[in-house]
Amino acid sequence: MWSQRDPSSRRSGDGNIFIKNLHPAIDNKALHDTFSAFGKILSCKVATDDMGQSKCFGFVHYETAEAAEAAIENVNGMLLNDREVYVGKHISKKDRESKFEEMKANYTNIYVKNIDLEFSDEEFEKLFVPFGTITSIYLEKDQDGKSKGFGFVNYETHESAVKAVEELNDKEINGQKIYVGRAQKKRERMEELKKQYESTRVERLSKYQGVNLFVKNLDDSIDSEKLEEEFKPFGSITSAKVMVDEAGKSKGFGFVCFSSPEEATKAITEMNQRMILGKPLYVALAQRKDVRRSQLEQQIQARNQMRMQNAAASGGIPGQFIPPMFYGQQGFFPPNGRGNAPFPGPNPQMMMRRGQQFPGPEQWPRPGPNGQPVPVYGIPPQFQDFNGQPMRQQQRGGYYPNRNQNKGGRQQKDLAAIIANAPPDQQKRILGEELYPKIVATGKAQEPEAAGKITGMMLGLENQEILDLLEDDELFNNHFEDALTAFEEYKKSEAGAPAPAAPEQPQA
Repeated sequence: MWSQRDPSSRRSGDGNIFIKNLHPAIDNKALHDTFSAFGKILSCKVATDDMGQSKCFGFVHYETAEAAEAAIENVNGMLLNDREVYVGKHISKKDRESKFEEMKANYTNIYVKNIDLEFSDEEFEKLFVPFGTITSIYLEKDQDGKSKGFGFVNYETHESAVKAVEELNDKEINGQKIYVGRAQKKRERMEELKKQYESTRVERLSKYQGVNLFVKNLDDSIDSEKLEEEFKPFGSITSAKVMVDEAGKSKGFGFVCFSSPEEATKAITEMNQRMILGKPLYVALAQRKDVRRSQLEQQIQARNQMRMQNAAASGGIPGQFIPPMFYGQQGFFPPNGRGNAPFPGPNPQMMMRRGQQFPGPEQWPRPGPNGQPVPVYGIPPQFQDFNGQPMRQQQRGGYYPNRNQNKGGRQQKDLAAIIANAPPDQQKRILGEELYPKIVATGKAQEPEAAGKITGMMLGLENQEILDLLEDDELFNNHFEDALTAFEEYKKSEAGAPAPAAPEQPQA
């Protein structure tokens, strides 16, 4: 009823009027009823915010320009619900912006802030009267009628406004320096603040580019002074800080800023992996959070293609860490830290029934066509021997720690020793066993494959870094949140991509 579907009629602007200072109770219907007396209305709308609340302005589009002129002449300045409304011809945003610079150069409306809260309306007006004729003046008040300390003054001429700004800006009145300047629209202020923020950010980044170092795996006893002392031999330090929590306890990492990139590079070369109080330091150039997140996303993309190729053969979700199976136990569950409930595994309908055990040697699947082995469902290829059968621990030539055998918890140094003695191709799997339950325990990896994917991402770190994560909950949470965010963004982008073609099945 109140819309116009013909775009040419809407875009012409003929017959379109703008109404502001409307009462919040006035809706589309009330606005239509008020303005329908002057001619046929093609469209009528009161602007609202995201919550559906009126923004106190609206638009009415008449069929003819004559009807619009009649509405402006009769309603402009009238009281609607005890509010004096403004009605005028609608000016398009493009036309308004083209005149914006001209309006800025000839402003008459000024903004005043930092006013004494005891100032009355009369005192406020008396302050600005000497500079010219005032057309309107307004001092903002709260619900109790008390001044909020700011207001607006509109002069008849631009010269009067300029004179008031020059004379009163930064002037001390009742012990307070007031601010007087050209009134700005909110959009203009926000754009200026955004430009200032970007300028400051770029300046700060260029200032600290290549000279700010990130240092982690610090002993709890190391404070900012001790950190500066350790790095002082490599050059002039402008700042050194160890990050602490609310209780003042060290978070185990900090930052050191040098005066030149050469000094910072030398510090990285000399201090990275150096033992300080029995702990090897990790030293690298500091990175912004968005840069770290971008690197995680790149890791996902780089690994995704390779893992998609192995998805069908592994019987799992592409790109995820699959907890290794331990044989000799009953059922089909991986070990866990609690000793009872298993980690999320296969579909419940595919779980073994009660009393059914993992197949023994005499129960392995028979060879497939041409004598080729048939992969065992749910067991990754790397845990099957050349006959397609699951490898036992003795056959794998290594040891994967069973959490049920260490209910008291294992210290980092014990795990580090196990990693050091394990073959290189098994080290990540051992660390994955430690990371996976810790990620599941957060309760934030809600997607079915999330825990496995995030574990795989975090396994891309150096072994020492992973050991640090397992020991330091704060450090673990920081890396986990970054990985979780990267995973969620990857899922969103993946949702719009075509699904990969299913691999061809061998003919029987």
